[in-house]
Amino acid sequence: MVKEKNLTMLTDFYEITMANGYLKSGMMNDIAYFDMFFRRVPDEGGYAIMAGIEQLVEYLDNLKFTEEDIAYIRGKGIFCEEFLDYLKNFKFECDVWAVPEGTPIFPHEPIVTVRGPVIQAQFVETMILLIINHQSLIATKASRIVRAAQGRPVMEFGSRRAHGATAADMGARAAYIGGCSGTACTISDRDHHIPALGTMAHSWVQMFPTEYDAFIKYAEIYPDNCILLVDTYNVLKSGVPAAIRAFHEMKPKKMGIRIDSGDIAYLTKRARKMLDEAGLQDCTITISNSLDEYLIRDVILEGAQIDSFGVGERLITAKSEPVFGGVYKLAALEKDGKIIPKIKISENVEKITNPGFKTLYRLYDRDSDKALADVLTVDGETIPEQDGYVIFDPNAIWKKKTLNNFYVRNLRVQLFRHGEKVYDCPDIETVRNYCAEQMETLWEETLRFENPQTYYVDLSQKLWNIKNDLIEEHNIR
Repeated sequence: MVKEKNLTMLTDFYEITMANGYLKSGMMNDIAYFDMFFRRVPDEGGYAIMAGIEQLVEYLDNLKFTEEDIAYIRGKGIFCEEFLDYLKNFKFECDVWAVPEGTPIFPHEPIVTVRGPVIQAQFVETMILLIINHQSLIATKASRIVRAAQGRPVMEFGSRRAHGATAADMGARAAYIGGCSGTACTISDRDHHIPALGTMAHSWVQMFPTEYDAFIKYAEIYPDNCILLVDTYNVLKSGVPAAIRAFHEMKPKKMGIRIDSGDIAYLTKRARKMLDEAGLQDCTITISNSLDEYLIRDVILEGAQIDSFGVGERLITAKSEPVFGGVYKLAALEKDGKIIPKIKISENVEKITNPGFKTLYRLYDRDSDKALADVLTVDGETIPEQDGYVIFDPNAIWKKKTLNNFYVRNLRVQLFRHGEKVYDCPDIETVRNYCAEQMETLWEETLRFENPQTYYVDLSQKLWNIKNDLIEEHNIR
């Protein structure tokens, strides 16, 4: 993978002012636990997809302050020299745990936890949120779009609509994790080994006297994979007939047409009929034109004859809801080896945090291997794999369910131990395949686009008691 420039200074300025403040307050070595979690699934969906761990590991493994960084900070005139000396000799010392890439995730789960000196654990907040929020957002949107396509390949075509170069590259990576078959972004193929796909633009056709001339030349240059764009002038009157003539004359090994405008259902049904009548049953039809999961679902229901989709702006920008909304909150302090849970309370119930250092378990039905629920426990707690385990909704504790015949998996892995990387990131194909496998563990009710069944993230009784006691304690004050 091509190394990016040092991103240590890509941070909110208040992370630096707080770091300096911790040092001057004598708190810099206090051990703190921070959780990243999100409160709501985008698009009112039933699940999200974890992505961005490889880039997070790379960022944390390369944290350092250069002479230029320190000179800039000194130039602000508000930071003490002791703090600047600390940055000069900075060494990352935190423990980090996270949910692996490709895992379906749900609101209020600690998908990343950082434990370490508060001056460090606080500082990395911005980049953790930036990396995980963006890639999880795009991977989630891609998963929805791929599911709507019902097995037809979906290509990510959004580079030119992305919010910058990094968003295009990392968005393509996240889309591939979410199930896309490839990308139009060439640098993502070079750096992440995501298949680069694409053929021609309308300008290619316009450069020649006729569509037929443009198609003949293209088939001559690319006889093994000839996909022709047929909507430059008129799809049914000139584009498809010219493509048929070119295919008959040049006989490429693989042939297809792409339609980028118009009434998709009508045009593809007519084009399919014309191709079949010309003996070109093997010729594929690809569609691209401001598509999303709802349009794809609808045109398939209308009987559109489509073999694959190219999806651009509505995927790479997650246009329908372009913010993932993950947050990073203090969960505990550690003094003399004892963990002291911390909580943030709000009149908005969904903003009340889950305190303490926690373990995240997923419970599966032994017969179907379907996920039943996720349970947060106090770290060190285990969930016995025996009949009669009771789960409950932490916001409505009278809603209870007794689970039988299930097994348990700890969802998180450790990325760093005392600042040393202890996790080897899997290759992108492994992550993509793992994501597909994990999606099979979700019930259809959770996968619905509209009004999905809520997948409950429950608390163990011990953790719920700690949370409830803290709420009561702060309400009395």
